[in-house]
Amino acid sequence: MAAGDTSERSVAAEVRDFYDRYPYPRPVASLEDYRQLWLDQGRRRADYHLFWPAGSYRDDFSILVAGCGTSQAARHAIRWPEAQVIAIDISETSVRCTEELRRTHGLKNLQVHQLPIERVNELGTCFDQIVCTGVLHHLEDPDAGLTALREALTPDGAMHLMVYATYGRIGIYMLQEFCRRLGIRATDAGIRDLVVALRELPRGHPLAALLREAPDFRDEAALADALLHPRDRAYSVAELFDFIEGAGLRFGRWTRQAPYSPQCGVMAQLPQTRRLGELTMVEQYAAVEVFRGTMVRHSVVAYRNDGPAGTGHVSFADEGCLDYVPIRMPDTVCVHDRLPPGAAAVLINRTHTHTDLVLAVNAFELRLFDGIDGSRSLGEIVEDELSDDSAQLDTGRRFFERLWLHDHIAIGAA
Repeated sequence: MAAGDTSERSVAAEVRDFYDRYPYPRPVASLEDYRQLWLDQGRRRADYHLFWPAGSYRDDFSILVAGCGTSQAARHAIRWPEAQVIAIDISETSVRCTEELRRTHGLKNLQVHQLPIERVNELGTCFDQIVCTGVLHHLEDPDAGLTALREALTPDGAMHLMVYATYGRIGIYMLQEFCRRLGIRATDAGIRDLVVALRELPRGHPLAALLREAPDFRDEAALADALLHPRDRAYSVAELFDFIEGAGLRFGRWTRQAPYSPQCGVMAQLPQTRRLGELTMVEQYAAVEVFRGTMVRHSVVAYRNDGPAGTGHVSFADEGCLDYVPIRMPDTVCVHDRLPPGAAAVLINRTHTHTDLVLAVNAFELRLFDGIDGSRSLGEIVEDELSDDSAQLDTGRRFFERLWLHDHIAIGAA
């Protein structure tokens, strides 16, 4: 949790020292496997259109990775070889690790600077995309940090933000309080002893399930980052929307939206589903968050509130959606065994952690899904795969909306 009566400068220094001693994530020597994964242009297109839906694909944009850690900026430079990537971080260790990866992989499109987020204006440029994940919640003044990033975003740019979520981290904050009361600090001995203690954590403790299910927590640096960080706050959905709007940004979408949707999984089957649908969109998201109760982070796409109208907007409400080009998400798998009655297949996005977020499709819908090739528009797929009567056209449109809500497709332009 946040330290007590310390100045902004001393808190920043404490956070910098923490990451210099316990770099996170664990430094890696090679990203060759990652490079091979992102040679797939379909994967790059799907990623691009999460941020710029219904727009024309390009790969020569500018990226700022704000709080780059040990490898995140190098990964972006590998993912987007035609892009210009700039990385900033306050940690000397993180900057050094990123520089080593830049040299190892010959990343001529990557520049690295030791610089706090609040001083991003010193770079003297604006960016098409800003990536800031797992950083703002560690700042002395997250609002000032996000506002500074907003000023460094181009008017039609997109921002990828990730912050901690309140309710799913209850167990973490209980253990932080345990460490605070006992004076356990981020030292090698303190972390080793904490690892031993956590093995005895009661099975019913709110942190126990997270320790069992999250491989990241098996790493000592990850445990230190979660339980012994000198500054840490979290956001509920409502607080996150206030945070975004207060910085002059507007919400675009969740990077994985099915977990928040009242139309997906168990949320669509509750006795209260109809009442849930009568709430505003933000209230729906907030209600889903507390019902699910296990979200440990919120990951969103945001845009400047004074940017071009319609940036990031997707709608299946009218025939304009027939011009959308659906692009399969690379983490979606189509399962054909042990199916529920009436299903021809089940679609699963492997990045979802909630097991209810599966989409059963009938034979009619499976033909539409199989028709997605990344080049044909929604209307062309429906016309090619089905007859052209208006009832089937409307059915096809609703099905593609379900695919999009369940994170099985991104939306590009014809």
